[in-house]
Formats: sequence, structure tokens, C-alpha cells
Amino acid sequence: MNSSKEYIEVNKVAWNKKAEVNYNSKFYDVETFLKTKNSLNKIELDLLGDVSKKKILHLQCHFGMDSISLANRGAHVTAVDFSEQAIDKANNLNELTNSNVNFICCDVYELPNFLNEKFDIVFTTYGTIGWLPDLEKWAEIIRHYLNPKGKFIFVEFHPVVWMFDNDFNEVFYSYFNVENIIETISGTYADKQAKITTETISWNHPLTDVISNLLKQKIEIKSFLEYDYSPYNCFNDMEEFEKGKFRVKKFGNKIPLVYSLVAEKN
Repeated sequence: MNSSKEYIEVNKVAWNKKAEVNYNSKFYDVETFLKTKNSLNKIELDLLGDVSKKKILHLQCHFGMDSISLANRGAHVTAVDFSEQAIDKANNLNELTNSNVNFICCDVYELPNFLNEKFDIVFTTYGTIGWLPDLEKWAEIIRHYLNPKGKFIFVEFHPVVWMFDNDFNEVFYSYFNVENIIETISGTYADKQAKITTETISWNHPLTDVISNLLKQKIEIKSFLEYDYSPYNCFNDMEEFEKGKFRVKKFGNKIPLVYSLVAEKN
């Protein structure tokens, strides 16, 4: 399963299944979201600052809760995801919240065939780049869509996390991107008991691949941070040690779970 068509089609089937389960899960809590119109965490809110009147491109948006949250803060938002089911639900949330996000259904690498605009901010967070095999092409897309001095704001799960098996019992995968990671998984991170099974193809991207490919595109790193917690209870055997902060119980604060960066197009 090395060709682009194969991994995209396999993963699209998986994410179309996951979209339905995730949308109805307590994890995403759409009912509360419809009242608050905010799903953004402190980590990304601190990085974003005031987004009023900013043009933002949100890559790999799932069903658009964060996209709508950005719009609710006054941004002009375009958001992209390759899952038809996720974009259908995003458009539904758009209507329910009286938002005006422009949702586009396509693969990230194909976006120039669908969108011809420039943005003040390109934004992507939590569990995105692992679905992309080529970070050089990813960084090219980011540069393509940024205005001069535009910012790329990125929060992602740390590659150390993806080295372990699902129960964090052993180092199972390489830190480095040396192989396609093919898995068959029951349930989803949002509902581990959900009666679905999905096959996925993903990749682990070390920090050096992220940073070096952005720098190659003359996107200058302005800040880089690592966090010893996740704002989401999305892995097995986690505990909430402070409100909204979760760690893998057996590791405590010994491993990084998330990292963030802000970068600027020169």
C-alpha cells in the first residue's frame, strides 16, 4: 500500500466511519459545543492570540469544531478535510451555529486544485501529520497559502507517543519515519467501545522532519514548545492530574505528549 491512491482511499474509508462515531461521542460533546461555539484549548489559544478579521486556513479540520470556534472569534475561515462524512457534518454544524466557514472536501496535497487564496494564518492541530507521508510536500502547501509574514500555527502529538504500542507497554515503532504503520483498530479514540473496525495507514514524523522541511521553505520558526500533558483523554490508561490536562498514568511527566510551534513565512 505505497501508492498515494491506496493510502488515501484506505484512510478515507476509516475516517468516514470514524466521523459518525466521533460526532456522536461524549468526547466531542457536540451538544455543549453548540452552546459555547468553542472547542479550542489554552495551548492553541495562547499561540493564536487575537484572530479577529484574520484570514485562516485550517488543514485537516475533521468535522470543523475548531474551524467554527475560530470563526466565532472573528476570523474568516476556510477549512479542509478529505472525509466526505466529516465535511457533511461540518457543514451541518456551520448551519446550526450560524457560522460562515468555507469547508472544502479534498486531500491536503490536492488543495491547490480547489483553492486559490492567501491567508494570514495556516492552522493545524492534534493528530494531523501522521496521515501524510511526505512532509516536504506538506511544507510546500503551507508556504503556498501563507501571505508574506503570514504565520503557521501548529500543535501536534509528540512523535515519542507514537513509538509505543496502544497500551504503552513497549516501544513498538521507530521514532523515525522508516515505514508505513498499518493498523487494524476497534473503536475510535473518541469512543473506544464503538462497534467499528478500521484499517489505517500512517507515518511517524520525527521533529527534525517537521522543522527542517519548514525551514527549507523559508518558514522561520519563531517558537517551539513541548508539553508533558495532553489536553485530550485520547490514549489508553490516562489520568487527569489537573483540569483539562491528561498524562499516561504509568509515565507521569516523564515523556512529552504534545508539542507546538509558531513559524513565519519570510
